[in-house]
Amino acid sequence: MTTDNGPEENAAWLVQLKGGDQAAFSALVRRHHRALVALARAVVGENDAEEMVQQAWLKAYGAIATFEGRASLRTWLSRIVINEGRMWLRKQGREVSLDSLPETVDPLAARFDERGLWSAPPAQWHSDSPDALLMTAQLADCLERLLTGMPGNQRALLEMRDTDGLPFDEICNLLGLSASNARVLLHRARARLFGLVDHYQETGEC
Repeated sequence: MTTDNGPEENAAWLVQLKGGDQAAFSALVRRHHRALVALARAVVGENDAEEMVQQAWLKAYGAIATFEGRASLRTWLSRIVINEGRMWLRKQGREVSLDSLPETVDPLAARFDERGLWSAPPAQWHSDSPDALLMTAQLADCLERLLTGMPGNQRALLEMRDTDGLPFDEICNLLGLSASNARVLLHRARARLFGLVDHYQETGEC
């Protein structure tokens, strides 16, 4: 039903999906739900994100037959989440601009260049560190807590750019961010992530 690069690349699966096949739609939910919740946090906040995404999935299920493939399924779903999120906020009498969400200055950011890479590698770093560290349950728990506590716009950028590999201009369009602000936010998110790994390697703690 799926390919290594994602179910949306499987033409037969896409036909099943558009035909209302529930197993195909369940596969779509499993692949994208977590990332869409992260995106929703940037729009409606932590408390309402999960419920709002459930509504977005209902909207997507009802509209999937109209999917024309001009954008990826992930982009199509992201647009639904953002539109549903903005409607959610309007119903509650709230408005939010993702481009102006408050951000704190991260002291770790100075340790990384504009690409999000180390300006100077940590003293304890060695060639097999990333793979070895990622095998530890403790570091995985630390990373999960970091992502959970990360501002919604930072996490959404990190997930969409570094995890899903969406084009940068497409992400800016989806989130309603200027390119300059998006670069700053992504840089901060990467700095926090890399900084945690650096700290964990040096201390064994989050």
